[in-house]
Amino acid sequence: MKKILVFSFFALMYFPAFAQEDNTDYDLRNDEKYGYIIDKGGKKIEGIVRMNGDANNPWNNQKKVKFVAASDIDKSKKKQKFKTFDSDDIKEYIAFDENSNERHFEMIKYTNTKEGFNTATGGLSGNIKAFNNLTKSTQFAEVVKDGKIKVYKLYGYPTTFAAGQGQIDAADRETQRLKNAPSYIYSKKGGKIEELTLAKAKIIIADCSYAKGKLTSGAYASLKNDEKKRSGLGKLIKSQIDDVMSNVPEIVEEVITDYNENCK
Repeated sequence: MKKILVFSFFALMYFPAFAQEDNTDYDLRNDEKYGYIIDKGGKKIEGIVRMNGDANNPWNNQKKVKFVAASDIDKSKKKQKFKTFDSDDIKEYIAFDENSNERHFEMIKYTNTKEGFNTATGGLSGNIKAFNNLTKSTQFAEVVKDGKIKVYKLYGYPTTFAAGQGQIDAADRETQRLKNAPSYIYSKKGGKIEELTLAKAKIIIADCSYAKGKLTSGAYASLKNDEKKRSGLGKLIKSQIDDVMSNVPEIVEEVITDYNENCK
């Protein structure tokens, strides 16, 4: 179903680039949002963003985006001529929904080796998943927390081939996992991008006495360790278990937000 937005005085306040005529109608498809791109030279260009992915294929937003600049809109046509940009073409793209909520994607240099070497299927199917993840050294990632510590959400890419019902079922389960459990990666002060884990979170906030004090006192619920007794083998892999069991999105909202707001 198409959404028809009528540009009133208030709409023009938010999108001045479109203020050519009062009450001008534009047809927006469900995957199209008002927004802008930042080109390689740092120039902001306003227009319409067409998202490449959706809830079923969120990783597609990391590959490319379609965009038409406000200056290129042909008001006499219902369909606009979009250009396709990948992570080699632009630095960022931002899209706003009807409630002015922002989705912000930045070009990053990062290879998702965790998903590249982690496959639920073998043979050609597993090799394709490895290829899909290990060959992407630059891609778009969605910014979920900005500040001194910037956090991105990054989805792994599924396999695109499976043979036999058993492998098909395994690939389907893995694809569902990839949809529901993206990786969270971070960069501190513009430095190297790394995966955010419970163990890493404790390290990167330790340079701030305010955050370190709250960590030491146990004030951060999302950073509390699993204190159950373990066997000798269990103790060796304790940090891995803690990372897997921890709620990284909760760490982002509780700990990283607090750090960015109070540690300068």
